[in-house]
Amino acid sequence: MGWVNVAIAGASLVGGIYSANKQGKAADNASRLQSDAANAGIEQQNKQFEAIQKLLNPYVDAGYQGQAGQLDLLGLNGAGAQGAAIGAIQQSPQFTSMLKQGENSILQNASATGGLRGGNTQAALAQYSPQLLSQLINQQYSRLGGLASVGQNAAAGVGNAGQQNANNVSNLLQQQGAAQAGGALAQGNAQAGYANAITGAIGQYAGLGGFGPKPASAAPFDYSVIGAQSAPGDYTLKGKL
Repeated sequence: MGWVNVAIAGASLVGGIYSANKQGKAADNASRLQSDAANAGIEQQNKQFEAIQKLLNPYVDAGYQGQAGQLDLLGLNGAGAQGAAIGAIQQSPQFTSMLKQGENSILQNASATGGLRGGNTQAALAQYSPQLLSQLINQQYSRLGGLASVGQNAAAGVGNAGQQNANNVSNLLQQQGAAQAGGALAQGNAQAGYANAITGAIGQYAGLGGFGPKPASAAPFDYSVIGAQSAPGDYTLKGKL
């Protein structure tokens, strides 16, 4: 019946190894799928952030320009930049058009009242240009402030989107790490399954008597000292091996 014992133990061994192999492959596939899903999620998160950043970048750039324009008008970027900013307003079509219309209005009013050559008319004409320039400078500063606010809000939007993207990517990386760790543990369990299948098969084979009967234990030596000592070194022994 030795071949029967071998067949039973072999079937146990093959079944154990097959089961461990299947478990290992299933765990590896599951880990790979979870890791791939996390990578796809990370890629999509980065694409969405790049899209938001691209949409908001023009507003962020406009905000930088608005802030720089305000600093120019205030003279914080130097006298040259301030002079250039004010000169640009004086030479703008808006200023020249409003100046011409305002002066014509003053002259027409003076002509209608008979004071065309009076001192009041000349004073009004002299004061109108600086007043108009000051008004347009303040107006320009306010408009530039609006651009700066738009840029600030856009920059905050990009920052919030970036923070959200970082949080989402971090979560996906943790999921990916957990999946890979789980796969590694499952592979370790599968390797242990191979060893368990082998030792289990050996134990089953031995339990079925596959290694033959156990050898009988040898009888212990039995020594007895009998008789009296007749002379030094003289002993009478009996026993059996």
